Amino acid sequence: MLVADDEQLIRAGLRAIVEGEPDLTVVGEAADGAHAVAEAARLRPDVILMDVRMPALDGIQATRRILEPAGRAPKIIVVTTFENDEYVYDALRAGAAGFLLKRARPQDIVQAIRMVAHGETLLFPAAIRALATEHGRAPEGGARWHGRLTEREAEVLRLMAKGHSNAEIAEELFVSPQTVKTHVGNTLAKLHARDRTQAVIFAYETGFITPA
Repeated sequence: MLVADDEQLIRAGLRAIVEGEPDLTVVGEAADGAHAVAEAARLRPDVILMDVRMPALDGIQATRRILEPAGRAPKIIVVTTFENDEYVYDALRAGAAGFLLKRARPQDIVQAIRMVAHGETLLFPAAIRALATEHGRAPEGGARWHGRLTEREAEVLRLMAKGHSNAEIAEELFVSPQTVKTHVGNTLAKLHARDRTQAVIFAYETGFITPA
């Protein structure tokens, strides 16, 4: 894992939390976004904890640059002081897998790292809805892309926006978890979304789902 934050004390604290776990290792640190981009390319970490407000290059631009090349890319968790922060929303739009508050409990930080490392997304429905309400762009015309989704895929997207897991969606729709997994994969592909968070943000920004 790579830790990117301009405050040495924060980096040291996060490193101590992570390295206290037998299955997690910090392979490097970065004090700004430009350094984070360089270290991500050099070290190829599985997960990056990325501060959103850094000098030289902020966490949003760093996230975009790290995720831009095709192929294997690390999972990025943005770390912030305030959850209702436009920087956080922009980082999620750029492809971050989720976000954590700097005041989060150590066990929550560790759990989040393990989740994204295993391909899960840190989707907090209430927080995403609040961010979309505060910082979301004007609807771009959901009807233009809504036709790409089948009726069942649209249902799955709405349930994803509520934070439902595949198992919970399967129970709600009376289908198998494997069927839900297929629908989720198809939905992400049609929306050109990297993960569930990006798909949900896209749904808010096109007006398919309204924050209210």
